[in-house]
Amino acid sequence: MSVLVVGASAAGLSTVESLRRKGYREPITVLGAEWHLPYDRPPLSKQFLCGDWDEDRTRLRPDTMLSALEAEFVLGDSAVGLDVERRTVHTASGRELQADAVVIATGLRARVLPDQGGLDGVHVLRTLDDAAALRKDLLEASRVVVVGDGVLGAEIAATARKMGLSVTMAGPQAAPLQSQFGPVVAGLLEELHASEGVHLKLGTAVTGLTDEDGRVTGVRLETGEVLPADVVVVALGAVPATDWLADSGLRLDNGVVCDARCRAAEGIYAAGDVARWQHEDSLLRLENRTNATEQAACVAANILGDAQPYRPVPYFWTDQFATKIQVHGRPSEAAEVTVAEGNLDERRFVVHYRRDRRVVAVLGWNMPKQTRLHRHHLVHA
Repeated sequence: MSVLVVGASAAGLSTVESLRRKGYREPITVLGAEWHLPYDRPPLSKQFLCGDWDEDRTRLRPDTMLSALEAEFVLGDSAVGLDVERRTVHTASGRELQADAVVIATGLRARVLPDQGGLDGVHVLRTLDDAAALRKDLLEASRVVVVGDGVLGAEIAATARKMGLSVTMAGPQAAPLQSQFGPVVAGLLEELHASEGVHLKLGTAVTGLTDEDGRVTGVRLETGEVLPADVVVVALGAVPATDWLADSGLRLDNGVVCDARCRAAEGIYAAGDVARWQHEDSLLRLENRTNATEQAACVAANILGDAQPYRPVPYFWTDQFATKIQVHGRPSEAAEVTVAEGNLDERRFVVHYRRDRRVVAVLGWNMPKQTRLHRHHLVHA
């Protein structure tokens, strides 16, 4: 039996590693659209962007560990089609890669503004090359506008301030991450960014960009105000990279739809940001680094016949300025928030999110050890 992993990502690499750990010694091929060997994405908006890390440090594994996996990495060639029945992937260069099991781990592609194409100084941040291009522009700029008030936008804003730029964050929410964290924690994030000098233009939509001679000059809000900028970063989220699967016959709906075992069809699996699987009584898709690793391990087990459902406790973290936020479970704006440990005023606390009197998420602000201890409230809820 052979395995083809489409996506040289964290999820893709973790699938290979999990298969090898479980004793699988048959051929594995990893197809990657980028020329880079697998690297870690969370540092791109923080350590790599500000220059604390170089490219080599973002690598998930050194060459010696990759070689020990005895997998063939086919890089710089994107998947353009999938024949599900033959389990064959067609690539942009004309290759046909066939295997007994195919794992889809193609991740996400960044959303863009309708008028950003072709303008110098406008960036998204998804790949290592994106981050390198953005860093180069930031080093020559003085004013940056971040369009987006989610996790990525907030992290980029914090990093750009660390680099000494004048930073404005624009977005439709009343406070950063409010739809995810609710008004209590989001309000503290708003205060954090304001205290660090980030200019906040929140609660209003961005309608377009202004430019001069092909170079961006500002961001236009629905109020008519224009925010001047040398560089604009569009951080409006991302969508699953499934365009190449449009004619495959797989069910595509905000990701590759899978059963509880992350199986999209016989011999076809999905892992990481692109996978949307049956979780309890609904479909769930998660976009975070921890999920990529855990879901890949489940996929590997199922390829080898374990019939193992994927039932994670979601976890992610974000670092902004000197603040570390860790989240277990699934918080929401509608949930009731109560302080379980620490103090909001001191900016060291753990809060519980409750729906129907049940703890559905635990969030810690600068209390990493204590936050992990509160995770059991979710497991036993």
